[in-house]
Amino acid sequence: MAAILPPAMLGIIGGGQLGRMFTVAAKTMGYRVTVLEPDPLSPAAEFADVHLCAPYGDEAALKALGETCAAVTTEFENVDANAMRALSALTRVSPSGDCVAVAQDRISEKAWIGKAGLPTAPYLALEGADALAGMSDDALSAYLPGILKTARLGYDGKGQVRVKTPAEAREAYGQLGVACVLEKMLELKLEVSAIVTRVSDAQSAVFPLAENRHEGGILDVSIVPARVAPALAERAQAMALALADALDYVGVLAVEFFVLADDALVVNEIAPRPHNSGHYTLTACVTDQFQQQVRAMCGLLPGKTTLLTPVVMVNLLGDVWQDDGGEPDWSVLMEAPNAQLHLYGKREARKGRKMGHFNVMADSADAALEQAEALKGTL
Repeated sequence: MAAILPPAMLGIIGGGQLGRMFTVAAKTMGYRVTVLEPDPLSPAAEFADVHLCAPYGDEAALKALGETCAAVTTEFENVDANAMRALSALTRVSPSGDCVAVAQDRISEKAWIGKAGLPTAPYLALEGADALAGMSDDALSAYLPGILKTARLGYDGKGQVRVKTPAEAREAYGQLGVACVLEKMLELKLEVSAIVTRVSDAQSAVFPLAENRHEGGILDVSIVPARVAPALAERAQAMALALADALDYVGVLAVEFFVLADDALVVNEIAPRPHNSGHYTLTACVTDQFQQQVRAMCGLLPGKTTLLTPVVMVNLLGDVWQDDGGEPDWSVLMEAPNAQLHLYGKREARKGRKMGHFNVMADSADAALEQAEALKGTL
């Protein structure tokens, strides 16, 4: 793969916070950036050289993106995979449309995880209105209590229903009315994630494992390094790399895991892009995940992923904004010399909407977590 060097134009589909941080990274590295995003006030467009303000599937905009950019990536998995495939005839696309298609459908995703020889929670793939009609309650109970998840378009806890009985599962599936995965709930010790950068079999890197806590299905806190045995962390990193290799993936891939009571690792889901749990890399690693996204799409060797300091990342949701939209009091956070605030430039704060995050660096993960929780409590 020939290297793409500055000042080449790079393209990204999607102009939210991940697109914004990609754009900042690319511009800092000397590249120019085109963003395809229908929102005229998108966070990424504020920094981009060119903003194609059009729907993601707009043929003229996609053609312009393909003809003017040396490489194109995406900030989210729900982009049209066929559009990504079509773009590959015009320019380099990373990740490929085929990989995006796998990641945006939970049924395909779990099948690929199994094909890579990696474990998932026991699950049922449900497609068609009568998918449960021929299954007895006893057979269905093997996957209960469980979580019924829509196969497509679910994220941050959306499109998910917890079910305890066969009757609840049948009712919930009927109400959702789309293809779903019924996933058995497991007793978890904690959740972790590993973020891989892969250019080829010989060129890949994995960031240190993050320990993740969620509230209401949305990531709340990431603690790095994860407070697990070194052997477990290495095993998770190796599993994430194995999955990237199985997909012949090029780009940044996030792999989320469940850690069970016996320290067994189960793959939860993947994301074909930089990930919320990787925002700690912006302040605590030699190379951050957005620089890696640029490097991978440009065919460059992944940067070093060395952790420079223990760190905790805290998500800032619209819930901490005032009811009238007024800004939180940032004074205590801004005066902490070992904390860094990252706001995403979104114009409207809504409950559950990711508006920013902050990172706290300290001598240990526990010390960083204690301070991060105290700082969050002041907002």
